[in-house]
Amino acid sequence: MEENYKKREIPFSPPDITELEIAEVCDALRSGWITTGPRTKLLERRLAAYIETGKTDIDCSTDDAIEKYSNRVVCLNSATSAEELNLRILGIRPGDEVILPAYTYSASAAAAIHVGAKIVFIDSKEGSVEMDYDKMETAINEKTKAIIAVDLGGIICDYDRIFEVVEKKKELFVPSTDIQKAIGRVAVVADCAHALGAQWHGKNAGAIADFTSFSFHAVKNFTTAEGGASTWRKMSGIENEDIYHRYQLYSLHGQSKDAFAKTQLGAWEYDIVGPWYKCNMTDIMAAIGLKQLDRYEGMLKRRKDIITQYDKMCDEIGVEYLKHSGEDYQSANHLYITRIPGIDDQIRRKIIIELAELGVSTNVHYKPLPMMTAYKSMGWDIKDFPNAYNYYENLVTLPLHTCLSDDDVEYVVENYKKVVKEYI
Repeated sequence: MEENYKKREIPFSPPDITELEIAEVCDALRSGWITTGPRTKLLERRLAAYIETGKTDIDCSTDDAIEKYSNRVVCLNSATSAEELNLRILGIRPGDEVILPAYTYSASAAAAIHVGAKIVFIDSKEGSVEMDYDKMETAINEKTKAIIAVDLGGIICDYDRIFEVVEKKKELFVPSTDIQKAIGRVAVVADCAHALGAQWHGKNAGAIADFTSFSFHAVKNFTTAEGGASTWRKMSGIENEDIYHRYQLYSLHGQSKDAFAKTQLGAWEYDIVGPWYKCNMTDIMAAIGLKQLDRYEGMLKRRKDIITQYDKMCDEIGVEYLKHSGEDYQSANHLYITRIPGIDDQIRRKIIIELAELGVSTNVHYKPLPMMTAYKSMGWDIKDFPNAYNYYENLVTLPLHTCLSDDDVEYVVENYKKVVKEYI
């Protein structure tokens, strides 16, 4: 036991890469397909099957699986691209307004800004990472086209409340595209960057909001190094295949065929239907994702085991923390956010430094966007978002990843208790 308490170096969130991922990447390199190709298409189908069924072992190479699961996930080069394309597919444009929480990462807001929309920040509920849904309701007007809900830490938002509000306000909604008309109200768009594998009222993340974006960045539970994906719910009168094709156009320069489709006999010719973007996923990235998905259920379970130990520690010393599971929900266990009572930002910084000196890397999720230079320059002031600031002020995020050994977790627990007890 004494050996366990020698100084360790605990990184905050390294990628969990095994020989399985490495071998699959090598096979992809040897195959000749290193850009978007068969592995990307297979990963899209397997993710679609996972979102629908919660299972990672469905054979998606068969004809019936290809038919059923091929057109509800599009893999891209980042979650930010996925978020932006979700809004572009929706037809969000200059003059429109998009509502989102002030307490989130920049990508949530940047995607709306990129399409020319006006962003409308909403303060958090008191003592919560979720936005205040009453204030969200008040902010909806004739210009509102979408609400971006952020499933922060892997915990699904209260979509019952969000859908209740947008249905109640649908008489204000003025659609301007076929998809907006099909939805018939303000669109609910999930920033699900943290939440692949989360469940809410029996539904899996990706099957709840109208449109959803996932992140596969290196620090996420499931990684393709960089990368992300978009998915959407079935809409009346619009074929999934049509929506899928629109994503292909936007992500490949407006080119009517991707490289994989052009390899079919005699299929060299293509058209450019719009001067659009380049944000497709490569087969090298997808190779990592395929093997991550094979392992994903075990990875989520390991995260849950670590959270159980952290919860016990926080209960013991009187520290608040995010609740990752309940009667009708289970998060994806992405972030372990603690809030230390009675401290301010200055003390929080001391705690982070002291933990770092002991080898425990921590972080803060997040500094609210109205505190950032880019958003302050747009006129946003953190004083207008007191709940978001109060949640941020005493927050420390602990390392939570599947490279942690049991001894590592014990080391984090003992040193966190030792440091924090000096200040509470």
